Amino acid sequence: MTLISALALFGTMVVLAVIPGPGVLAVVARSVSGGVLHGVLTSVGIVLGDYVFIALCLSGLAYIADAMGSAFVVLKFLGAAYLVWMGFSLICARRKTNTQPGTEIQSSRYGSLLLGLTTTLGNPKAILFYLSFFPAFLPMHDIGVMDAVTILVVTALAVGGVMLIYVWITVRAKKILQNKPENRSLNLFGGSILIASGVWMAVRSS
Repeated sequence: MTLISALALFGTMVVLAVIPGPGVLAVVARSVSGGVLHGVLTSVGIVLGDYVFIALCLSGLAYIADAMGSAFVVLKFLGAAYLVWMGFSLICARRKTNTQPGTEIQSSRYGSLLLGLTTTLGNPKAILFYLSFFPAFLPMHDIGVMDAVTILVVTALAVGGVMLIYVWITVRAKKILQNKPENRSLNLFGGSILIASGVWMAVRSS
């Protein structure tokens, strides 16, 4: 992969990652409800999910995605159910004005990571996207180790970087609202996004 191809791949993936989707909604909602750490862990999960599909694509094992179609559907609905459950829990929770920093962070770190992972893996058509996407940037018949490493790094920087920007924006907005009367609407806002993201994940075609 040439430098020009890598930059073109990076730019394209950034544009695609910026477009709001279930992954972005999950990251924003977890950032609202749990803070920076949960937002970052959800972002890491999303990138790991992309890595799974990229590995299948580069190894020529795309047929596994078809063979495991039912498993991906199960992951999809588990992730959707988890999102909806967290949304209702957040809306129903009472906000405590004296909550210690980090209290929410202690809960469900693995849940946030798995949420990001299942959000990506819940869309098995992503493997078809990568299969049609990568040939535009590199010869699929002659991919070396450095090409694979480059793709993984570009994915982490592009997708992960965009998600982290969403985390930063969300946390900044939350801090601005915390000392204002509107802070009581944060739980409703975050919970609604979680529920909407879960519903979106459940009803979208797989």
